[in-house]
Amino acid sequence: MNFPTEIDTSLSRIATDAAIQAGKAVMEIYNRDFVAEQKSDGSVITEADVKSNEILVKMLSPTGITILSEEIEDSEERLNEDRVWIIDPLDGTRDFIGKTGDFTVMISLIENGKSVLGVIYVPVHNDVYVATKGKGTWRYSNEQWTRLYITRTKSLPESIAVASRNHLSDAEKAFLRYLNITQIERRGSSLKAIDICEGKADMYITLTNKIKHWDTAASYCLITEAGGVMTDMNGNDVIYNTKDVCHTHGVLITTTSEMIRTIATKYREWNAQISDGSTSDSSSTNL
Repeated sequence: MNFPTEIDTSLSRIATDAAIQAGKAVMEIYNRDFVAEQKSDGSVITEADVKSNEILVKMLSPTGITILSEEIEDSEERLNEDRVWIIDPLDGTRDFIGKTGDFTVMISLIENGKSVLGVIYVPVHNDVYVATKGKGTWRYSNEQWTRLYITRTKSLPESIAVASRNHLSDAEKAFLRYLNITQIERRGSSLKAIDICEGKADMYITLTNKIKHWDTAASYCLITEAGGVMTDMNGNDVIYNTKDVCHTHGVLITTTSEMIRTIATKYREWNAQISDGSTSDSSSTNL
């Protein structure tokens, strides 16, 4: 694979190769019978998660950079490191089990709390997305590289929101109604962020505090390098490789800083109305 000069670095090549190799192993399991088990935290794991993790760890470890993975016991020693790999060996396990095709392999390099390299591989389509800080977001598909630029949304009512196929909550539905968003596409895994990078959608929100850093780190680099913005629901920037790996104030992705400010302001207004009981949606929310 010949890389564009802009993103042709040793680490981007290592990460891309690792994601592709892991993804191919995932597809071998996807195309046959497999068993899914429930973990202690209630999430689901398959042998594809385990196999992908093994491959990623094996291929990334020679870089000497600490790895934070969904499938590895966390060590706070990483907090002393300036650079950390954050990986999600199989993002979208429920979609993997449901055979929707909406699952990915994700790798991100974090430097001083910021995502400076993001790789997302989509096994079903054999497409890979790579972004490096200051060099843009690129898609490799059908043996061709294409640079991606996020489409600017004119206004909230015209926006297309992309939402989780499996985890869209009543609270999130209520807030989207509050924003007067009527066009909502349902997707699995990090393909939601990819849809925004490709101009197929304009925004994504999640209000839950259960989203982890490995769920978003690669997407952060892709989104920001394509021209978009990712923050928490209050409009604050995201910092990675912290002690708490949960996004405690949700995640907001959209096309411009202005849109971030608008949605964050409306989120505060909506929460205030829920608190004083002045919104008709308050009975159906669960914050």
